Amino acid sequence: MPATANRIEAQCRAKGMRLTGQRRLIAAVLAESEDHPDVPELHRRVALRDETISLSTVYRTVKRFEEQGIIERHAFQDGRARYERASKDHHDHLIDLETGKVVEFRSEDIEVLQAEIARRLGYRLVGHKLELYAVPLGSGRKAAQ
Repeated sequence: MPATANRIEAQCRAKGMRLTGQRRLIAAVLAESEDHPDVPELHRRVALRDETISLSTVYRTVKRFEEQGIIERHAFQDGRARYERASKDHHDHLIDLETGKVVEFRSEDIEVLQAEIARRLGYRLVGHKLELYAVPLGSGRKAAQ
């Protein structure tokens, strides 16, 4: 089992969550995900290992993990709620509008600029969420104006 799954399980135990075999499996599949799956995709992956786990079980488990701060929910422009492991390290997202792929990135320049903009406007930045929507260079799709 990946170390990340153990971390998810440890977080569940620390929060007093009961860890059924189904929750362990869902945690493991989430831990192995290098993308940001929505619940139907997560269920598809879980069902490949245990076809008895229902879609509603995955929904309930994801909701519980989210409520406990174990995973984070993202609602990107496509309208689907997608999930990733909660991270202590801040990062932003670039979403490829042609494929739906989500690319995580961190830019110190952007972090400094955001804090500077808030300061210029008379504020102290306490948090932010940045989502960039893009198409690959050379794509025929027009950019939003």
